[in-house]
Amino acid sequence: MCRRIIPLVLCLSLLAATQAGCWSSKEIEDLALYTGLALDTGKLTKAEQELEAQGITYMKRDTVTATVQIVPVKTPVMDNQQGRPRPTPYLNLSGTGDSILEIFRQFSVRNERPVVGHHLKVIVVSSELLKQHTMEQLMNFVLHDNDIRPSTIVFISQGRAEETFVSKRTDEIPSFHLRDMVRGQKRTSKVLDPVIISELDALMHSKRSYALQNLVTAGGETEFSGAAVVKGDSGHWIGNLSQEDTECLTWLTNKGMSGAIKAYDRDDDPMTYEIKDMKSKIKARIDGDDISFDVSIQTEGRLIETWSSTSDSDSAEYTEKVGRIFEAKLEKMMGNMIEKLQKEYKADVAGFGEALSIQYPRVWKKVQDHWDDTFSRSKINIKYDLKITDYGSFTE
Repeated sequence: MCRRIIPLVLCLSLLAATQAGCWSSKEIEDLALYTGLALDTGKLTKAEQELEAQGITYMKRDTVTATVQIVPVKTPVMDNQQGRPRPTPYLNLSGTGDSILEIFRQFSVRNERPVVGHHLKVIVVSSELLKQHTMEQLMNFVLHDNDIRPSTIVFISQGRAEETFVSKRTDEIPSFHLRDMVRGQKRTSKVLDPVIISELDALMHSKRSYALQNLVTAGGETEFSGAAVVKGDSGHWIGNLSQEDTECLTWLTNKGMSGAIKAYDRDDDPMTYEIKDMKSKIKARIDGDDISFDVSIQTEGRLIETWSSTSDSDSAEYTEKVGRIFEAKLEKMMGNMIEKLQKEYKADVAGFGEALSIQYPRVWKKVQDHWDDTFSRSKINIKYDLKITDYGSFTE
């Protein structure tokens, strides 16, 4: 009997030892997990200025300021019944230098917990910094760091990127809030399809121009406001698209899930068309050395709002009349966006080059190295087909 029990006890002991835990594990309380990274033009923090005044510094140029948002934060328990403000559930830590990795290592000089990026959600780059340095330079460390997930979303900010990591709400973590804001795609086409690090890496290597969601901060709140255009051959920020331009861009690339078009009737009363379906198709045409595109845009939706009290909104005549007004507005919006891309920015962020590469790969090989310039001279013809299918719910 003992001969059977002894091997069983040894097996159970060995099993218990192997299940005790991972030898290299680190408790989350001992780590500083950063969920957001903001990159700005170099500007010394107040603490850095005071330290440098005392001669405490290291060899560097003040090229970039990196701000990390750390969660969770160890905070003392406070008595909120006495009217004291609740502490924020995050900590923003900033450093300035000319190497992002070196800045991160400097965080260890003044922070008791090592900063790690396993749970990084968003990266925000200021447009001002992107005018001075290329996206490849700014993302070099991010792409080499194995701790950072390739699913991290990249945004561009107008103004300081670090300001997007501040919220007047004490129960909100701004980096999580920015990540969740992309869900607005289901309600409006003003929200671009998010660009993650792995996709950005491919865009940078292909030297293609692209658009990233633009962030604007005011009054302690951050919102999406149009799109930032990054030039493919230079890697620099060159300008912005408005919210209407961004809507047109999402519709043209078949990435818009919803949206609305507002116009005014002959009495100057506002009316709104709610898009329920939008499809577009780009067809490239080759005539010698000339490249042109035929675009067809089809949309169906409902007349969801009209302020006119005299209109006979359920008549076929009125539906046709209003449909032409909305179609003209869509044509104007799309025309403005195309003209801005071709004439002002000379950058194809709408997928025309991709359509050409699929339909005429041999032609694409000849022009891909100078595609933006070729695109700016290409003729684009767009046909529209807008249909009002219903008027929503209403009572007589």
